[in-house]
Parts: sequence; structure tokens; C-alpha cells
Amino acid sequence: MFVPIYTITDKLLANIVRINQLVRDINDRRFPKVVLLEFEKIAQEVSTYASTSIEGNPLPLTEVKKVLKSTPVNIRDSEKEVINYNNALTHLNALLTSHAVELSVQLILDIHVHVIRGLLPSFQSGKLRKLPVVVNDPRTGSVVYMPPDVENVSVLVYDLVAFVKDNRKTIDPLILAGIFHKQMVIIHPFMDGNGRTTRLATKVLLAKMGLNTFRLFSFENYYNQNVTKYFQTVGECGDYNEVSDSIDFTRWLEYFTSGLIDELLRVQKLLPTVGNTPQTMLEPHHVGVLEYVSKHGAIRDKNYAVLTERSKASRTKDFQKLITLGLIERKGKGKGTYYISKNE
Repeated sequence: MFVPIYTITDKLLANIVRINQLVRDINDRRFPKVVLLEFEKIAQEVSTYASTSIEGNPLPLTEVKKVLKSTPVNIRDSEKEVINYNNALTHLNALLTSHAVELSVQLILDIHVHVIRGLLPSFQSGKLRKLPVVVNDPRTGSVVYMPPDVENVSVLVYDLVAFVKDNRKTIDPLILAGIFHKQMVIIHPFMDGNGRTTRLATKVLLAKMGLNTFRLFSFENYYNQNVTKYFQTVGECGDYNEVSDSIDFTRWLEYFTSGLIDELLRVQKLLPTVGNTPQTMLEPHHVGVLEYVSKHGAIRDKNYAVLTERSKASRTKDFQKLITLGLIERKGKGKGTYYISKNE
């Protein structure tokens, strides 16, 4: 039976209170659907980039966006990792939207199949490992951690899922998600793709408990800002058989919840306060511009003139308002001026 060791410190408790407050603040704000879709798209791109970057993928965010926009003909493994993670995000988000997903061992295996498609042999894809593995220090190459023995992997994974299900109503959702995340890393149940699979499964768990990180923010982004600290906090050192009884989750839970706060604050700053004041409220003609850009990639004044009967001066003000809100940006000069999404 899995019984994690942790302490609800003042810092952890304060973090949980802060997260709930930030989530309420964001949920209380109302945005046009086209704005939400744009921010969801950005969050998915950032999640894909950050989670693959954590594992050593060399593609920068600009290149990740290009790969997601148009799949290369001769695809490299680094590009496969990006496409696989993005496809997994899309698949899981669809399941969450239809309420057709619950955390289970089978879900974890299915996530692994999506993440590792074309990167591992089929007999290792979506299968708990049958061989021993070690975790190396990426800087020195030396072994820093020896995960559980092969014969114990299945029992540990099933015990972890059972622990989550049995404690949904007795342990705070944020603590429960954090415990799941770290214990999955400790178990290291797959030959490869452990981190990506764990982060996706954690996103599902958070979403089912009321914090849907698929929609507006990427908690992976926080980890990617200091990968060394992430690995030092989420991982362990030594032989699992020798340290398992003394692993304390407290420091990780403080770090995990601090990361959620950091990302929520980042998103809160980025999100326009649409609908709160006349200065920030989007009218139908503003939404029309955003929809046109979303469909065609860019818009010129002559395109906007076809969509609306507003005067040239009013159209100019409309473009400027959307620029000020951070939703579009101006490109070109004079007659060659056009507008694209701010995050293209």
C-alpha cells in the first residue's frame, strides 16, 4: 500500500490558498470565444515546447510552432516528439471536454502510446518496462538514481492510481496531483517517455479536479525555466530499494504549487481584461477581425472594410485597440500594412 510522507507546511498551505484565489479570479472573467481559443492555442504550443524541452529536445519555441503548423516531410525524432506531445494534448483535451476520461492505469498507458509513437519499438510502447533502467545526471553522465526493480513496477503503478482514487475527497486536489506526479517519476515505469507521460497524466488529474491547465496555461513552462531544479526536486538519489521508506514529498509539493502560482500569474498578466470596461470590451466588429485573422492568418484594412461599414478612422482605432490588448500586431508599412495574431 502506498502511503506518502509529507507535511502541510505554512508555505504549502499559503500556496494552495493563493492558487484557489487566482483560479477564481480568472474564472470570474468572461472572454469572447475567439479570444479563449487563441489563448488555448498559445497554451498548447507552450506546453508542447516546454515539456519536450525539459527532456532535452533542442527545438526552440519558434521552431515548435512551425512544426505544429506544417508537418515536415522528412521528420526527425525531435520533431516527432513535438508532434506526438501536441497530439496527446489535443486527444486528452477532447476527452476532458466530453467528460470521457478518468485517471487509470490504462489511461497512463494510452498517454505513453501517444507520446512515444515512432520513437520506441512497439513492444515497449504503452507497456510497463520489463528491463531495469537507471537515471543519469545529464551534466556528468553518472548514475544518480536506480528506480524500482522490474517485478515491482506494476504493483507500484496500480497502488498509486488506487491511492489517488481513494483519497479524492480527503486530500486537497493540488496535494494529490503533486504526490501523483513525483511518485510516477520515482517509479519510472517506462523505458522512455516517463516525464512527458507523467506531466500529461498530471494535467488530466488537475483538470478532473477543477484546474484545467489545457485551456489557458502551461505548468510545464515553469519547470522548463530551471530544469535542473525541477529534476532535483521531483526526482530522488540513490537506490529506490534503500530510500523508498524515507522519501518526503513536502519540498516537492511546495515547489509544485509554487509553479502553478507562477504560471497563473503569468497568464493573468497576459490575458486582456476583456469585457470589464469600455476600454477593453470587444465589440462584434473586433471579434470579426480576430476571426478573420484566425482563419486567414492575417488581415489588411481592405479586408476589414469588406467586413464592416465602419469608417477608415474607426477601422484604424479598432486595429489599435486590438494591438493595445495584445491580441494582434502590425506588420509592414504604408499600403503594405497588415495585422497578424500577436503570437504567430
